[in-house]
Amino acid sequence: MNTKLHAICDSEGWPLNLFVTAGQVSDYIGARALLSSLPDVDWLLGDRGYDADWFREALKDKGIHACIHGRKQRKKTVKYDKRR
Repeated sequence: MNTKLHAICDSEGWPLNLFVTAGQVSDYIGARALLSSLPDVDWLLGDRGYDADWFREALKDKGIHACIHGRKQRKKTVKYDKRR
């Protein structure tokens, strides 16, 4: 069995909040668990595992821009800031 660490970090990479799940659990579980503890920020950088419409909407509701590369299965390409 393995584990997966979901982390909210500041702009310098220092962890602010952590959540551990079993390795085979979807990243959506970690995203949902950490959503309420997101600090007041302008941008959230995440990998493809966090690409979900509900998560993007929740970030938008909090005034946070999502910089998350879209999953390969998406029918419509999601734009994101590659420089970030």
